[in-house]
Amino acid sequence: MRRARAPETRGGPERSPGRRELLAGAGAAAGLLLLGCRGEPVDVRDQAAIAAGGSRGYGGPAVELAFWTGFTGGDRLPMERLIERFNREHDNITVRMSVTRWGDFYQKMPAAVDSGHGPDVAAMHADQLATAAVHRTILPLDEVTEALGLGAGDFSDKLWSVGVFRGRRYGVPLDVHPLGLYYNRAVLAGAGLGDAALPRSRRDYLAILEQLKQRGVQGSWVSPALFTGGLMFQSLLWQDGGQLFSEDGARATFDAEAGVEALGFMLELIQRGYSPRDVGQDADSIAFTNDRNAFIWNGIWMINIYRATPGLRWGVMPVPTIGAQRAVWANAHHLVLARQPSAGERRLQASVVFLDWLSRHSLEWAEAGMVPARREARESAAFQRMTEQAIFAEQLPVLRFPPAIAGIDAVRASTLDLAVNEAVLLRAAPRAALRRAAREADALLAANLRKFARAL
Repeated sequence: MRRARAPETRGGPERSPGRRELLAGAGAAAGLLLLGCRGEPVDVRDQAAIAAGGSRGYGGPAVELAFWTGFTGGDRLPMERLIERFNREHDNITVRMSVTRWGDFYQKMPAAVDSGHGPDVAAMHADQLATAAVHRTILPLDEVTEALGLGAGDFSDKLWSVGVFRGRRYGVPLDVHPLGLYYNRAVLAGAGLGDAALPRSRRDYLAILEQLKQRGVQGSWVSPALFTGGLMFQSLLWQDGGQLFSEDGARATFDAEAGVEALGFMLELIQRGYSPRDVGQDADSIAFTNDRNAFIWNGIWMINIYRATPGLRWGVMPVPTIGAQRAVWANAHHLVLARQPSAGERRLQASVVFLDWLSRHSLEWAEAGMVPARREARESAAFQRMTEQAIFAEQLPVLRFPPAIAGIDAVRASTLDLAVNEAVLLRAAPRAALRRAAREADALLAANLRKFARAL
């Protein structure tokens, strides 16, 4: 039997903590929400206007740019190769990439920018843009993208709209990384099942899991952690017609009937014996690589990890439609420009040259196990030959992204994630866990609205 370690930090989102870490971090996360918005004298709109000049290129003296990312896993090498190529092609711009874990990245960047020691360009998740915007850590990019001639047609309406917060654009999409359904061919074959029997609906899914159970296999392990249980819950919530939060960011809505139904399905898998109880962090993936788990709802960032697992026979398909409509969780990396301590005309314009170049080379970035954001890259023959990434891209019309609400990641982590954790561990009923979490989330959201109302 193959033995597999838990995956290293993933190329997309970072692995979530276990239950104890979640509980310990809840107070700290909530505490962060009480911090005031920064009040620096630099006008970020003036800097954005200066940066737009980089659309004409950069012909000034040699400049070195700092590029910050959280690409610590299998995505680091593809990005390093892209930066090496950029540096070879540009005599007067040198880019140096600084890499840190995503959790540390989001804590470090605001303070670094405030002190004048932040990056010039950074890669940031879509669900972090609103928070960075209200702190004025990053620049609005409307004038930049207009000067570059970029618009929804270069990406898609859905991908393009994700980078907007309060009517302004703050990110240029580099990729999209959704959830998919990975399947273990060896486990399915042991139950007399092949690719033709793969599940597309709730009925299919439960029927296959019952057939696997008759062979002594628990075929769909449910994790209590954000990766992968929390992302599974969010996908199911949207499939049942629910939403995480109200559009104005004033209240939590994940405790509505759609949320109860979504969490109830996850518990059904446990109660029917299709999943073990108390699944540990990454245990679902380890079981998958050791031929003890048939299905895992996991992100596109696992492609390269599973490819590198000796002897593993696997495939991936779009997430099945368990609820009333197709929907699946997704996030995206966006390229952003950080606020500078002064106008910094040369650095800002050189930064736009790099941002534009990197965006136009998103096909090469797809090698990191991502779906490129640029339409021309997704529609190219070269991308279609990337079989697994192309399957994830099929879900583009039904992707759902976390809402653009300032501070939302910390709110979700300290309320909803804990509710899913408790319910999946059978320590609280779904309705009660979600209602308690929603009350706590409403209080945090109200504080955020008061704090960030005039931030921009």
